[in-house]
Amino acid sequence: MRDLATAMVFLKARLREDEDAARAVKPGKSQDLERLQARVLADVAAKRRLVAWVEANHGTTWKANAEAQGVPFWQKAIVDVIAAVPEYFRSPVISALLTAYEDHPDFQDEWKLIEDEPTDNEKRR
Repeated sequence: MRDLATAMVFLKARLREDEDAARAVKPGKSQDLERLQARVLADVAAKRRLVAWVEANHGTTWKANAEAQGVPFWQKAIVDVIAAVPEYFRSPVISALLTAYEDHPDFQDEWKLIEDEPTDNEKRR
């Protein structure tokens, strides 16, 4: 994913919207509605934990620190390469979570999963 930061901002906004919508539901006599509300809130919490795990990537902090400190270009390039490895392995989590919001007007086409990608059980050519 080229712009993980933008995708993360988008995803966090959608999670806030989902949480707000679930909390706005006034459970009445329907236990099904109460269970659905609880499930949506639990789903949002679980997705936030996954987002936090992706953000816990130390490489992201290294990149931000290198940028803020104005390190020389060659040192910044090294930090970018080292930091990109954990980001590469973590960003598919965000890609998968984004698929739930493909119908949102702010969803970017580059975030779509490639349908012809082999699954973990299939061999790559």
